Amino acid sequence: MNLRPRRSEPPRVDITPLIDVVFLMLIFFMVSTTFDKQTQLKVDLPEASAEDTVEQPDDKIDITIDAQGQFYVNERELVKHDAATLRRTLEKIANGRDDLPIVVSGDRNAPLQSMMTVLDVAAQLNMARLSFVTRQANSDAE
Repeated sequence: MNLRPRRSEPPRVDITPLIDVVFLMLIFFMVSTTFDKQTQLKVDLPEASAEDTVEQPDDKIDITIDAQGQFYVNERELVKHDAATLRRTLEKIANGRDDLPIVVSGDRNAPLQSMMTVLDVAAQLNMARLSFVTRQANSDAE
């Protein structure tokens, strides 16, 4: 007489809890990850205490000025770093539009003349939508 019950199917491992844990970890890492705009140029931005942050549109012109006063338009270095070259570049990118916003990122040690050149060229092209990128000042320093 055999008293052991017969198993009709082999034992199975339930992986549903494992899938739940993997999805929770995926959500955790997606939420906790920060995304920064990484560029190849090393620019030490000046500080400002303004609390407003303006959302920048996708259709814009980025001008970066490094510590030596060299211009980079949309992350491409200009051949010559003078007003005429900057003007030709902006005219080519704008393609006759004067409503494109210009976002200027200048190193804190950049010469003031470079900043004034950007302002002057933008004024000559009737491009009045300029903004300057800064980093938030530490409240501990006050």
